[in-house]
Formats: sequence, C-alpha cells, structure tokens
Amino acid sequence: MAERDPARLLIGALAERTGRSIHTIRWYEAQGLIPGVARDATGRRVYTEQHVNWLELMERLRNTGMSVAQMREYTALVCEGRSTLKARHALLVAHRAQVTQTIAEWTRSLALIDGKIDFYGEWVATGTRPAREPNVSQSTANTRTRRKSER
Repeated sequence: MAERDPARLLIGALAERTGRSIHTIRWYEAQGLIPGVARDATGRRVYTEQHVNWLELMERLRNTGMSVAQMREYTALVCEGRSTLKARHALLVAHRAQVTQTIAEWTRSLALIDGKIDFYGEWVATGTRPAREPNVSQSTANTRTRRKSER
C-alpha cells in the first residue's frame, strides 16, 4: 500500500511534498502532463519521487512561459522514449531562447522602472521636480520598433 511504502505517494502526500493543491495535480494529470501515474488496487492514484521532480519541472516550464500545448508535446516526447532525445533537446533549446529574450526585455524594463523610482524618490526627498526624467534607453526603443514591425 502506498501509505506504508515511503517510495509511493498518494495524491495528498504528493500535494504536500510539492506545495501544489490536489486540484492542481489532478488538472495537470487530466491535461496529460504527468506521465506514468499508476493506481492501486482500490483505484487511488499512486505517485513516486519521479512525479515530485516532474511536477517541479512542469511548474518551471509553465512559469517561464511555456504553453500547455508545448508542455504536452514535451511530455509526449518523454513518454516515447530515447528515440525523441533530439526533439526534446530542440524543444528545450527553443524555449530557453525565448526565456532568455524575455529576461533581457524584463531587465530593460526594470532599469526604466528603477530610473522612475529614483526620479520620484529625489522629487519626494527634495520637494523639487528633478531636471530630467529617466530616458527610455535606445535598446528599449529598438525593442518597441521591432515589436511594431512584427505585427
């Protein structure tokens, strides 16, 4: 039985270990995002340590903007086995490139926000409007131009 075997987890224990709700775990499973879930003799889902790690991966992929469809594709590739190693690698390389681009855009945005915070901080501290507002950097302007041309 799962409750007696520490290597096997019932859904409540998996929820506790991963910090996700039972509802979320069931949703992930219904979406085809948790492979290899077995059931015990009474029909209860039984998970392993691999599922703990898998849910962490799925959350990281989702948090970095991977779509559920892409996550399904990745999960299906993993389930197909070794013959899909190149496809899995390519999918993650493409996702990494997207994450890197997003981080760069957010870094530029954060710099502008920090400049605005400093601007208002100086204004509040001195009671006088600073002579110059922070400028949008050329790289941010280039990003805007690039986005308009992509539309």
